[in-house]
This record gives sequence, structure tokens and C-alpha cells, in this order.
Amino acid sequence: MKILIPIIALVCFNLADLKAQTEFTLEPSQSMIMTGKGPGQDATINPFSDQDCIAIVENIGAREFSIRIQFEGEIMEEIIIKAGETKKVKLLKAYQLYLDPNPKGIAKARVSYQEEE
Repeated sequence: MKILIPIIALVCFNLADLKAQTEFTLEPSQSMIMTGKGPGQDATINPFSDQDCIAIVENIGAREFSIRIQFEGEIMEEIIIKAGETKKVKLLKAYQLYLDPNPKGIAKARVSYQEEE
């Protein structure tokens, strides 16, 4: 029993870090896939990955960046998001969402998802 309590506390402490990351820092040379590669490979967890949904991308930094939507390697849409701006983008099932940085400096983004209206 004495060993069980520390083990349970350790497991609970580690579970707190399993939540999905929603804020990202993009270095100038780094492009980041948000969704579409699969469990363990996506940067964010899309709870609606088995259906069409809305991706909400917020620019929380001081520099603009772009997002790219791809399907089977083909670019379907590219959107620039200015500093302080939020965009809602329809993300069809099996589409991939990428964040592309600003080559002039670090960009910051927040990504979330909602069910299609």
C-alpha cells in the first residue's frame, strides 16, 4: 500500500501533460503539420478528424504567417493570417492542415477545432 500511493500520484502527474497542445511557435525555417498524418504524428488533436470540421487558427504573435490545406499532396488552399487575426477554415475529412512560418522571424499560433455548423 505504501508503494501504491506514490505510483498513483506519479501516474496522475504524468497524465496532466497528455492534453493537446494548442499554442505553437514557428521558427522561420519550420513548417508544421497540424492534422492529417494520424495519431501520434499530428501536432494537434482534432476531435472531429473522422468528419468535416472547422479549424480555428489564431495568430497570437507579432508577425503574419500562412496556413496551407492539402489533400493527397495537392495544395487546396493557402491563407495568410496577419498578426492578431483569427481565421475559421473548413477542413474536410482527410485534409491536412499545415502552418507555414514567416521567413522574417518567429510566428506564434493557436489552433482549435469545432464541429461543422
